[in-house]
Amino acid sequence: MAEHPTGIPILLEPLVTRVLAPNPSPFTYTGTQSHVVGDRDVAVIDPGPDDPAHLDALTRAIAGRPVVAILITHHHRDHSPASRPLARLTGAPIVGAAPFAADYQGGQSDAAFDRDYAPDRGLAEGEGVSGDGWTLNAIATPGHTSNHLAFALPETRALFSGDHVMGWSTSIVSPPDGDMSAYMASLEKLMERDDRVYYPGHGEAVENPQRLVRGMLGHRKQRERQILRLLAAEERLPIAAMTARMYVGLNPKLIPAAERSVLAHLYDLRNRGLVREEGASWISA
Repeated sequence: MAEHPTGIPILLEPLVTRVLAPNPSPFTYTGTQSHVVGDRDVAVIDPGPDDPAHLDALTRAIAGRPVVAILITHHHRDHSPASRPLARLTGAPIVGAAPFAADYQGGQSDAAFDRDYAPDRGLAEGEGVSGDGWTLNAIATPGHTSNHLAFALPETRALFSGDHVMGWSTSIVSPPDGDMSAYMASLEKLMERDDRVYYPGHGEAVENPQRLVRGMLGHRKQRERQILRLLAAEERLPIAAMTARMYVGLNPKLIPAAERSVLAHLYDLRNRGLVREEGASWISA
């Protein structure tokens, strides 16, 4: 995405402008993508990290237009913190993902939780906001986080997929807030829709979304089969050993994240009666 530098508004279609935040990392790819939706009045989806340069870039993209709402897909630190200074600047309400209340200690590898996230209004399935010529409807897509939402723009059949479907990699599913069974069900849910394009929180726009979602489902089922084969061949295995065999050549910085996703698969398989935990290891049930 070298042609899309940070801080420069990129018009993706008449109602959608993308602004890339300056927070690249092994977990965020080139950075978090904020989207400004609308023409005469606007909504801002996932304003990103609380970074003054990014906030200035968003302000330039808004260009003095009324901001109807600031929408949040989920409560990770690379997506929601800038909602608060942006709300102070614009007077817009923060709406979207439900507030995060669980006391979760550690274990999240892709991005720390934004523990100060407190929306003015949470959105349930089908609820949304609207402006002059545009509508954004919430689509519940839990899995990556328990409160994850996507937002559908029916006027152009676009979907803002947050981190549930990204344009560069599969999402991390990190228990206990992340749930593999919910993640798979959310992918199946998106397969039933006819969205034209996805605008993810990270990576390029997805022009053939159903094909990508189908591939993501297949990829996760392949990981599940890998785990079952490993446990069938070995009496017992710890998560670290499984991860090393399943993710050969992975960037060492991403190994903790991969271990969390393996754990999420194991919890799902355990709930289905296919594996069980013994101390620090797992065995076939």
